[in-house]
Amino acid sequence: MKILLVEDQAKLNAYIRKSLIENNHEVDQAYDGYTGKSLALANLYDIIILDAILPEVNGFQICRELRSKKIKTPVIMISALGMINDKVEGFESGADDYLVKPFEIKELLLRIQAMYKRSQYIATNGSILSAGDLEMNIDNKIVRRGDKRIDLTIKEFALLEYLLKNKGKTISKAEIAEKVWKINFDTRTNVIEVYMNFIRKKIDKNFEQKLLWTVSGMGYVLKEC
Repeated sequence: MKILLVEDQAKLNAYIRKSLIENNHEVDQAYDGYTGKSLALANLYDIIILDAILPEVNGFQICRELRSKKIKTPVIMISALGMINDKVEGFESGADDYLVKPFEIKELLLRIQAMYKRSQYIATNGSILSAGDLEMNIDNKIVRRGDKRIDLTIKEFALLEYLLKNKGKTISKAEIAEKVWKINFDTRTNVIEVYMNFIRKKIDKNFEQKLLWTVSGMGYVLKEC
């Protein structure tokens, strides 16, 4: 794969680059946010590895700008900021994964491979997900229910995509936290309930047939009846 690595710590940048090359990846490097953003906008990459805290422009800002310009390249954000709120900000900015420093290089390589497999699955299994008259186009990021277009944030889209891919299955909050937010579930936060309410209002409000259901004590299920 062709990978863009944006990391301001020279030693870490060199170490990650060396490991990626040893695993047969092609790597472009940047040491500040401005250069990283310029490369990401000017070139096609399979994956971007992006530090959250960078000189010039931080990783959160870069990610938001890429997504605003409809650039769908998967982003793995790496950061020493490891609190839940930091991770939520990373995902909200448009990151597909979030890895807290310090980390083992093997874990980064595994996440790169997992992201590649996921992109290949989508490519070979179609880009349309549906439940009843709710339809999601993964390629162009358009969601409709009947003839009504549903506008979603990046994280709402990722959450609804996971629910659609597991249609008919009751999914726990712990699984959602792990698979969508890439964090361990913290019972002290209500972020999942908040986002479920956001999605329910958008896909079910004003529609006779309800699709998103709460299963008491167990989690949530998206189903057609």
